[in-house]
Amino acid sequence: MQSELGYKYNSSYGAIKYDIKGEGQPLILVHGTPWSSYNWRKVIPALSQWFTVYYYDLPGYGQSEKNIENVSLGIQNDALKELIDFWKLDNPKIVGHDFGGATVLRTHLLNKQPFQKILLIDPVAVSPWGSPFFSHVAHHESAFADLPGNIHDALLTRYIEGATYTPMDRETLLEIKKPWSGKDGQAAFYRQIAQSDRKYTDEAEALYHEIKVPVFLIWGEDDQWIPVERGIELHRRIKSSEFVTLPQTGHLVQEDQPALLVSYILKFMEI
Repeated sequence: MQSELGYKYNSSYGAIKYDIKGEGQPLILVHGTPWSSYNWRKVIPALSQWFTVYYYDLPGYGQSEKNIENVSLGIQNDALKELIDFWKLDNPKIVGHDFGGATVLRTHLLNKQPFQKILLIDPVAVSPWGSPFFSHVAHHESAFADLPGNIHDALLTRYIEGATYTPMDRETLLEIKKPWSGKDGQAAFYRQIAQSDRKYTDEAEALYHEIKVPVFLIWGEDDQWIPVERGIELHRRIKSSEFVTLPQTGHLVQEDQPALLVSYILKFMEI
């Protein structure tokens, strides 16, 4: 089960729940969608032996405030920048997954936040992305928010199960679904999908050539959400990047290959 995040920061974009573990150089973990900090649970204990690990639930996700109007990529970079300033971190190392990877890139490029090193895991970073389902939700958000609970649960289950190569165990599935359950959670789930807009990644894409800091890209070879070809293209655009693929791994690398992921993080961060 997911433990309660120990701290709360009242940001300009709603209350953000976060936690800090370990000692050493600061390392920030930024989750993607529709995930939360729960999905870092298999890597935090190991990383916290070497780093002070900062992790949080994005506004609109997990244990952070749900009933907020804007949860798009357009605000997530500003929320992350606020947190970094609140934590008084100057030049931290950072890891971003999926939507969190896009948030890291936007924070670095648009907010001019320096990062010592950036590691990205299957990030949402190169257009086109999204799916017909995303477009359908964007046009019919209120209808999806009002679906009967059992139908929403079935749809949510099918959606989440597609993110891993290895079938997800029941406890993991239930914990991932928990923040998106109930009336508020269901509405929040479709809200974040409806607000997915390529214009936010396009803003950052135009600036990838400016990235000078070391970047390490990790991609699941069997990612059914964002094909590995997107990773190859991102590697081509970010000249300071390295790129590896992980076999028998889907989009949710933290669940499929947590030990291998930790080893790459430690190696890249030079521990």
